[in-house]
Amino acid sequence: MPDDIAGAAPRTSSDVTSIQIDIVSDVMCPWCIVGYRQLEQALAHLGVGAFVRWHPFELNPAMGAEGQNLAEHIAEKYGSTPAQSAANRAHLTELGATLGIDFRFGDDSRIVNTFAAHQLLRWAQEQGLQHPLKMALFNAHFTEGRDVSDPAVLVDVAESVGLDRIEAREVLDSSSHADRTRQEQAFWTSRGISGVPAMVFEQKYLVTGAQGAQTYAELIQKVLAEREAA
Repeated sequence: MPDDIAGAAPRTSSDVTSIQIDIVSDVMCPWCIVGYRQLEQALAHLGVGAFVRWHPFELNPAMGAEGQNLAEHIAEKYGSTPAQSAANRAHLTELGATLGIDFRFGDDSRIVNTFAAHQLLRWAQEQGLQHPLKMALFNAHFTEGRDVSDPAVLVDVAESVGLDRIEAREVLDSSSHADRTRQEQAFWTSRGISGVPAMVFEQKYLVTGAQGAQTYAELIQKVLAEREAA
């Protein structure tokens, strides 16, 4: 079953209005947490609940275990100058503050491989704790500066949201969810997803990028109007 947004209610005939939202995302993507917080604002403004399911996408699937300095990575991948990179991080920090996100970019910030994190998220979905784990992983990476490719860190973060640390470690050590995670990645890329965040509303409407609370609110209203008219 999809995870609920915190505070949202399950969709039943007698409950508050809610919709299903699938979000394809990577823990390394700052715009993914920005987009999600904007989505939260839209839902709160409309008084609508949601089921959210997070799906795996790796921005840097070939990233080695050692990771890479963030500024160096951005320069290599996008051709940004140090000044441009610093300005972009400053903009993200300011925007994040308006959304309750504490981005703490520094000279030693790093990009790391997230395949292990995606495997753990896949398992957490089965435990009904995928959404809290996703939020905790964003916080661990962007605010606490922790290495979310490190199994020890992943196990600690999993335990912090109520998951069993021994079971979490077994998931990572055994790669029990690796094949399923790869299959999910392949599914979304086969559907044309090449960047994140990518949000699918009610399995019908795709929105890519962090589009702002107003855009999300308009789309949610469209979905609800179509449901009402059906």
